[in-house]
Amino acid sequence: MNPQVLIDGLMAGALYGLGAIGVTLTYSILRFANFAHSELLTFGAYAALALSSALGALSAGLLEPIAPFSFGWALPLAGLVAVALTGLLALAVDAILFGRLRHRRSSIIVMVMASFGAALTLRSLIEFAFTSKPAYFTRELQIALPLGQGMRATPDQLLSLALAAILVIGVHLLLTRTAIGRSMRAVSENQALAGVVGVDVRRVIRVVWLLGAALACIAGIMSGLLVQLRPYMGFDLLLPLFAAAILGGIGSVPGAMLAGLIVGLAEAATVQLVGAEWRTAVAFVILVLVLLLRPQGLLGRAQA
Repeated sequence: MNPQVLIDGLMAGALYGLGAIGVTLTYSILRFANFAHSELLTFGAYAALALSSALGALSAGLLEPIAPFSFGWALPLAGLVAVALTGLLALAVDAILFGRLRHRRSSIIVMVMASFGAALTLRSLIEFAFTSKPAYFTRELQIALPLGQGMRATPDQLLSLALAAILVIGVHLLLTRTAIGRSMRAVSENQALAGVVGVDVRRVIRVVWLLGAALACIAGIMSGLLVQLRPYMGFDLLLPLFAAAILGGIGSVPGAMLAGLIVGLAEAATVQLVGAEWRTAVAFVILVLVLLLRPQGLLGRAQA
């Protein structure tokens, strides 16, 4: 097997892992599968594209590549604003849709179907605003650096891997070492009881939406930078994200990233050994096997 499969799998897995963290946190706190989460990746990527283009129009110097990367300062600056905008979008969708359904004590299936509707709406709005034509953050060419053993990676890819690792460690520390993290874990265990003992459940829900949206935005920007931007980019990642979230164990941040890497590596190996046409089937197969053999996931806890 070509050793390059390892790099390709790690890159895809890092994207899946970041997106899966938002999925697993949302499910563990709100108890429903949010299929609109993938559209936050798309929105974040396009928001960063629009903002970086605007910054470039104001100052062409911001578009000059930062050696050795393919992008200029416009992209990281735009990315920070895009993270905030994606978080605001997540809060708005919750206030307009999910929050009202929670207030009415709607069933899980109603919440899930509502998330489908939200996903379709957001995807259509993005396609209307930006068209279905693929877009790019930059068209600068990069030379892949040799890493040994026949593996090569571009500076952009190495930066993305490092950023994903830092974010996962940061989120894990947030959940385990801070007051809001302890509150999130308490709400995940028993929302009603957490409220009784003084935990601000509404604040926890807002933080979960913001955190998940921020990670989704960054994953979307990474995907757009390394591949391209399309209105259906989030939809194409939906199944791998849920496969990674379930494989890792609902509520486990390290598990989500580990599972994302496993799914990414499995896809990359399948492309080389079997064919690219089977790539989309890998996540589905993994998802079914986990549900059958280990429903709690790799690092999750079995339900009593």
